This record gives sequence, structure tokens and C-alpha cells, in this order.
Amino acid sequence: MKITILGAGSWGVAIAKLLAGNQHEVTMWSIDPQEIAMLTEYCEHKQKLPGVILPGSVHFTCEIETALTGVEMVIMAVPSPFVRSTAAKAAPYISDGTIIVNVAKGLEDDTLKRLSVILKEEIPNARIAVLSGPSHAEEVGRCIPTTVVTGADDIQVAKTVQDVFMNDFFRVYTSPDVVGIELGGALKNVIALAAGIADGLGCGDNTKAALITRGIVEITSLGVKMGGHPSTFSGLSGIGDLIVTCASKHSRNRRAGFLIGQGMSADDAMNEVKMVVEGIYSAKAALSLAKKYDVVMPIIEVVNQVLFEKLPAADALKQLLTRDKKREVSSLTWDVE
Repeated sequence: MKITILGAGSWGVAIAKLLAGNQHEVTMWSIDPQEIAMLTEYCEHKQKLPGVILPGSVHFTCEIETALTGVEMVIMAVPSPFVRSTAAKAAPYISDGTIIVNVAKGLEDDTLKRLSVILKEEIPNARIAVLSGPSHAEEVGRCIPTTVVTGADDIQVAKTVQDVFMNDFFRVYTSPDVVGIELGGALKNVIALAAGIADGLGCGDNTKAALITRGIVEITSLGVKMGGHPSTFSGLSGIGDLIVTCASKHSRNRRAGFLIGQGMSADDAMNEVKMVVEGIYSAKAALSLAKKYDVVMPIIEVVNQVLFEKLPAADALKQLLTRDKKREVSSLTWDVE
């Protein structure tokens, strides 16, 4: 299949290697001429994914019309804040029925929309799918066994994406629950910031386990209210992605949270990480959705206070621990109370 990847960051590069290894004809596009020049010369992104060498069959271009002419599938691999603007650039060159697979994770800050909704608005003649799960680029680029899920409204689109991506180290499941998959991928980044903040404060495994466990409760509560299926949040794009993003040394969200926990501002932390930290962009949208759907999300709330209201990280942790006493599962009761 002839495939173009829009975005040449770490995830785009890892996907390019994966798909080229699956014998597809792959082109990578970036808005940055210097990035394309580096990839053309070295077949390696020396800043964002050093050590992962792309095969010589991969093409590189800054010309979006060239990149999209005659392609059968497009991978949207730009950071979430740039999905709409990139889709608008691409729209004139997308043929009817082209499959677009969004691999970014986030929410649009001002509209609170999921990324697949944005793609449908900007490129209505395309068929949209999403791909998500515990899949750090640093490991996929080294062919370390990984499992993800692809979601689409059309089962044939999901099966096509599964066939294109799947190989002996990259396993792909399918699901019709696009809403649940996207919300799990977007909201887990905010919880990962909290896990990183706890690490920065010097907390331990107990704290991280608590944040992961209570974090998936928050994600599921909102996700179900918004139309996602509960089982999705127990799967790869829910608890699976949350675990890896909260715990991994590769996680930019956990790394940024760690720096914030040590006293850095959000802006300084992003500058230090040198990559887009999706959780910082999604935090406000997540809190707005919680209010809109009347869902209690205390971890999301205190992360916003730390990021945007200068609440000290230690005070945020204390605030979580000293909330009103509650049952763990509100639907479970004693026979006699």
C-alpha cells in the first residue's frame, strides 16, 4: 500500500520503520525543512529518535501535495495541537475514501473535541480510524513486542488498518469504540503528569499505584458519560496505555510531571523535555469536560491547579489524600448499614 505519514517526530519515524518493514511504500512529510534534510541525509531523527535507522525505501518531503498524491492511507502523526491545522493543509489533496489513521493523543483545547471529530470536519471525504495503546516510539522503533488497538466506525476500515500495521512484533486488535479509545489515550496523559509530579516529590510505588488505579476510575467515569464502552477502559487504550505512560522512562508526560514536582513551571518543563507534552495541552479540556458532564475528577482537577493556578505540588498531593471519606466502589453496599 502507498502510505504517507504526516509528522516526522519520534512516533512518525517509528511508524515509518514499521510500515516500511511491512513492505509498504512510505513517504514522510514534515513542515520543517531542516527536519526533512536531516532525515534525507541520515535516515535517522538524531534529536527525537536517535539510533532508529529508517530503510532507504522511505521518502521524505516538505511538499504536502507531493506527499499526498496517489496515496491510499495517511497516518496523522503530528502532535494533537496541530491536528486541525495539518488536516486543513492536507484536505485539498486527499482523495475520496482515503483512510486516515490518527495516532496522536489529545483533545482540542477550545472546542473540547476528539481528534477524529476534527479530522471528519476538516476532511469529510476521508474514512477515519484511530490507533492507540501502550506503544512508546523508542520501543516500537527497536521492534520490541507491542500490542495496540485500532478503532473505526466501519469494520472494514479497522480490519484494513490491522492488516497494514500488524506483524510478528506489533499486534493490532480492532474495536468499534472510537470514543473510548480516544478518551483513554487523551486523558491518561494528564494522569501521567500527576504520576510524574509524585515522582518529583519523592513518592514511591504505593503512590503511583494509587494514582494509576484512581486515575482509570476517573477516565472511565467520564468516558462512559461521553459514550465510551466501560470495557475499553480496561483494555489496551485505557489501563494499558495509562500504566506505560505513568511508569516508563520514555514517557514525556511523566518526565514533565517529574520536573514540575521538583519545582519547575509547566513551560520550563516542556522546554526541558524538548517535545510536545500532550497532557499539558489536554488538562484544561479534560477539566472542562468533567464539568460539562458532571463527573468528579479530583486528580484532573489538582493537576490543573498545579499547572495553571500555581498550587504547590506537595499541597496538591495533600489535597487528594485529605478529601472527604468515600467508598471505593459506590455501587457496593452492606446488607445492613
